[in-house]
Amino acid sequence: MPLLSTYCKTKGWPYAIAWCHRIAGLFLTAYLCFHTYTLLSLSSPPRFDATMKIYRFLLFTFLEWALAIPVIFHALNGGRLILYEGFEMRNDKSMIHYLFGLSFLYVALLGVLMLIGTQSVSPVFYWLTMLIAALILAYRVGSKFWKTRHSIPWKLQRITGAFLLVMVPAHLLFMHLNPSIGKEANTVIIRMQNWFIKFVDLGLIVFVFYHAGYGLISVMRDYISFKAFKIILTALIISVLAIVALAGARMTFAV
Repeated sequence: MPLLSTYCKTKGWPYAIAWCHRIAGLFLTAYLCFHTYTLLSLSSPPRFDATMKIYRFLLFTFLEWALAIPVIFHALNGGRLILYEGFEMRNDKSMIHYLFGLSFLYVALLGVLMLIGTQSVSPVFYWLTMLIAALILAYRVGSKFWKTRHSIPWKLQRITGAFLLVMVPAHLLFMHLNPSIGKEANTVIIRMQNWFIKFVDLGLIVFVFYHAGYGLISVMRDYISFKAFKIILTALIISVLAIVALAGARMTFAV
């Protein structure tokens, strides 16, 4: 924390937050690949249940809750950047206060829901509501950015970011409304067999892996100047994330 404090004092909070945003993005991309790999074990329900039993220990429960910190921080700060770039909301002090305040509220709410652990919600109704909200927000951002002179990949990064701003925190919240929702193979499989849920899951896979891939490539290009090395790393990032995404899509269809 002394290092963060030094950066904040010398270069300002926006600079320090930009670094935290990138670090959170790198961490979440790694977790995304791990999460997809874990879900692949749904092809063998007993193996999936055995794996999930490990995650029921107190330490892993705490880590699951702590995961909400980089998730909501990255999502809300991405929203702050979109507002800054496209909607001329450039009062950094107020926006940063909202960023930390809303992040704290989300993490606290998730903790309460995890402690109670007896909630129940209709998956179709829940995801229909969240999908409508996410599509409206993505359309609003897309209509604002699409006429700009930026590249199409850059525009898609902002549009997918707006979509995921709703869907990823919603996904994390949904998975902890009831302990069985994400930790019992039969419950997960029954939910994923619904055609609408398949559609939502496939949309999440496409959007989140594109967003992650573009983010990784952008960070890499900021720090590597050797052109051949850039090309190799870009190809590697695209290949690895495409393989993981295809494995996730295939599993979604197969369940």
